[in-house]
Amino acid sequence: MKKTSMLIFGLLVIGTMILTSCGGGAAAPAAQTGEKVKAVFLIGGTLGDKSFNDSTHRGLVQAEEEGLVDYEYIEASSDPAKIDAAFNDLLNDDSVDIIIQAQGQLIDQMYEVAPQYPEKKFIIFDNPFDFEKCPECKANVYAIQYAQNEGSYLAGYYGCLMAESKIIGAVGGQDIPVINDFMVGYVKGAVDAGCAEADVLIQYAASWTDPAKGKELALTMYQQGADVVFQVAGGTGEGVFYAAEEAGKWAIGVDSDQALIIEESNPDQAKVILTSMLKNVDKSMLRAMKMNADGTLPWGTNELLGINEDGVGLALNKYYEENTPQEVKDQLAAAIEKVKAGEVEIPTVY
Repeated sequence: MKKTSMLIFGLLVIGTMILTSCGGGAAAPAAQTGEKVKAVFLIGGTLGDKSFNDSTHRGLVQAEEEGLVDYEYIEASSDPAKIDAAFNDLLNDDSVDIIIQAQGQLIDQMYEVAPQYPEKKFIIFDNPFDFEKCPECKANVYAIQYAQNEGSYLAGYYGCLMAESKIIGAVGGQDIPVINDFMVGYVKGAVDAGCAEADVLIQYAASWTDPAKGKELALTMYQQGADVVFQVAGGTGEGVFYAAEEAGKWAIGVDSDQALIIEESNPDQAKVILTSMLKNVDKSMLRAMKMNADGTLPWGTNELLGINEDGVGLALNKYYEENTPQEVKDQLAAAIEKVKAGEVEIPTVY
């Protein structure tokens, strides 16, 4: 695995794809034949968010270590123009077989470019793809979605049980559908656990990379009586942890087990993170690379991975064990079983 800069992508055209013949002399891209391929993760931001991007990267690094793929990544920042430029560079780099990305702004472009670049494969995650809008895209686009509303339901349920004030909050990175899918599940879980809907405070930072803004929003919520704040804001969400530590309150992380990630570098801060709502992107990326390698990846589909598929869940780590009363553990366990059994109707924005 290596990082590849946008400049290099803009200047170099490396090699050509190895094509194998199939059928009546037609050529099939390596991404379809089970051959080892080159996959590039286009990051709208940077690594080091201790959350979504790092989880994706972790799964793809493991896939490379298992010999499933040659892996590279591009940190395109959060600038839409830079993301577009990096995407165009990847489209025109003949050495790239699979482009992996989660940028909603690129979806509309992909309806046009996927049919124009049939030799490339596109894996979208954390965003839906409308295959009815682009039937031709079924040949080379695969979309993964996570039932973040299910996982966030559990976060809201647990957060409410742990809040003596029965006031909790959540900080989102952007006011966009995928983040609002977290929010509606979170609110529903809190209400089912006994919190009033009006006492679930929600704010958006309008950035994934502004910890100071995340801290500011969380501190305001703590001052308004919230005992627990859930961060769904990437790098911005790190500020929520600083706010929780400063205010002597609780926080809930997202995507990865954020308490365990930071416990060595910041043990005091790790202690205020009750749990994290896990979106197991790393597992889904490794799964996708394995399926691509053996020719079973279902191109042309949207796959939804929920609690029953281990796509989402809560981190029940040592901090959870140490800080959670047994009564709350029992109530949460019962709620998890109800969700798994389909006995809870959890809203979604999709």
